[in-house]
Amino acid sequence: MHFDQAIRAVTGCAQSNARAYPAASEAEAELTATQRQHVAGLMRVNHAGEVAAQALYHGQGIVSKNKQIQAQMQQAALEEGNHLAWCSQRLLELNSHASYLNPVWYVGSFMIGAVAGLVGDQWSLGFVAETEYQVGKHLEEHMKLLPEQDSKSIKILQQMQRDEEQHREDAIHAGAATLPFFIRKLMRWTANVMVKTAYYI
Repeated sequence: MHFDQAIRAVTGCAQSNARAYPAASEAEAELTATQRQHVAGLMRVNHAGEVAAQALYHGQGIVSKNKQIQAQMQQAALEEGNHLAWCSQRLLELNSHASYLNPVWYVGSFMIGAVAGLVGDQWSLGFVAETEYQVGKHLEEHMKLLPEQDSKSIKILQQMQRDEEQHREDAIHAGAATLPFFIRKLMRWTANVMVKTAYYI
């Protein structure tokens, strides 16, 4: 089952609860070739981030001994699957592609999630809370970088941001610990590596 989840995440076919596409009612904006390429790069980064999120939750869920935490991680992974599907659809609309390094993002994030889960559920949840906080900030920055007429991409990121904030709140309410500063700094650095790479590849 976990192998199936990994393949689905890496190929952009993650299982989800099939929520409606947020941008379905939005008309396609008129974009220049340069703008379209830029938007595709941003959405490729977001897609890669969702692959990593799938892996993070899968890794944490598989090692947790707490059934409630396992169920919470599985539910979060399903919701992140919607984000993955939305980003995949937007990339298709832009005639672009997902990151070729998705297997790398998945394996790396799965290992991080598994290690965090082995340390203990409190720290595992703390890792989720911090990850979702950083993702939220990242999405906010991307919305500012998008062409203002691209309402399709903006709608998608707005809904993703709301969902990520809910995941963060759920983790905090479940007893998430506050991560040490150097761990939060390392997380930002690794995220920046992925962002700068996935934009192009």
